Amino acid sequence: MILPHGTVIAVIDGKTWNLFRNAGDEADPELTALETPALVESNHGSGGRHGSSSGNPSGSQLDEDAHAAAVAGWLNREVTAHKIEHLVVIAAPRTLGELRHHWTKGLEQVLLGEFPKDLVGHPPADILASLRAKNE
Repeated sequence: MILPHGTVIAVIDGKTWNLFRNAGDEADPELTALETPALVESNHGSGGRHGSSSGNPSGSQLDEDAHAAAVAGWLNREVTAHKIEHLVVIAAPRTLGELRHHWTKGLEQVLLGEFPKDLVGHPPADILASLRAKNE
């Protein structure tokens, strides 16, 4: 995958997330960690799920959905403000599905790739290796 200089890489799971920026160039990407903003996680899912029962997700699942919605909201705002021109999202598979419910058309236009993998907490070298492996 080609990562233009300045590409933002968001690595997300159901509870936390990390942000990186490609400080290198396309031929030699170098991920540097960015400060990850605190989020208000109040949107509990895209499907109107409320509460927990045998037919509804648990409270922890609702919390994970709220986290994904908050991350997507932040990314949408950054794209709209032209602070993110190129974006790659790496997220745990279920989290990635929830994120997609909240993406705007603007975010979809700057999205270079999305990968269903849980890499939160991994060092930049592992993230780059995973992105390179997707191209093979």
